[in-house]
Amino acid sequence: MLRPVAMLLFSLVAAPGPGISQIAVGPATEGPAVALVKSYPEFLDRIEGNELLWKDGTRMRVDDGKGPKAFDAMLDDPDIKDMFLMHYPPGENGVPPGTDFDPGRVRYLPLFNKVYGDCRNAGFMTNAIAVTWLPSRYGKKIKFTRINGAAAELQKVSNELDRLPARFLDYVRPTQGTYNCRMIAGTNDPSPHGFGIAIDIAAAHSHYWLWSKPDANGGYRYKNEIPWEIVNIFDDLPYCTPSYVIEKIESVDRD
Repeated sequence: MLRPVAMLLFSLVAAPGPGISQIAVGPATEGPAVALVKSYPEFLDRIEGNELLWKDGTRMRVDDGKGPKAFDAMLDDPDIKDMFLMHYPPGENGVPPGTDFDPGRVRYLPLFNKVYGDCRNAGFMTNAIAVTWLPSRYGKKIKFTRINGAAAELQKVSNELDRLPARFLDYVRPTQGTYNCRMIAGTNDPSPHGFGIAIDIAAAHSHYWLWSKPDANGGYRYKNEIPWEIVNIFDDLPYCTPSYVIEKIESVDRD
C-alpha cells in the first residue's frame, strides 16, 4: 500500500515478519517511486529512467544495480527502491509478522537528509514547531517538523486520540519524546527522531527487543499490548499512510 512519505515511529513497533523471499518486488521506476514524487511535491520533480529528479536539479539513483540484498545489507546500504520492498499491512493484517518483515526500517539517508536536514547543523530547529499532544487531557507541547506537513498531520492524530475513552489514556500519555538528535542504539545511523519525524508512546506497554530475551533460535516472540483503537487512528489518517515508513505498532522498537 502506498502512503505519503512522512514518518511516525513508536517504542512498540516492529516484531519479526515474512522473510525477504516473500516480499513483493516491482520495477524500480514504477509504482512506489512515482508515489514518492507525489508525496514530496515541494521537493521532487519526476522519475527519469532510473533516476529521481529533484526540483533543485539533484539526481538520485532509484536502483543501485546491486541486485537483491539480504535484510541486514538493505539496512546498511539501501537504495531508494529498497525502501518500498516491504508493504505495510494496515490494521490487524499481517499479525504476527514474519522474520525480518519490518516496513519503514529501511531508509535511504541521503533522501531523508535532503528533505528534513541534518540535526547537527545550525538552523535545523527552525522547522520544528509545537504540536499539542492530547489537547484536553494532557496538553503538553511536543516538537515535530513542519516539513511535508508532518506536524499538522501529527496534530490530527493527537486530536483523534484525545477523543478516545479514558481507558486508553495510559497508552498515549505521557509520550516518550519526539525530536532527539541521536543515533540509533548500536549503530552509526541517525534515528528518525533526529529528523523530528518520530514519536514514541506507551513505554510501559512496550517490548523493546534489546530488553527482551530471544528464543533458542534467536527470534523474539510477538507481543502487543497497544489497543487496536489506537493503532487504527494512526493507520486511518493520511500522514500515517507512508510510502516508506510507518512501522506497525506491535511490540519491538528497532528505530
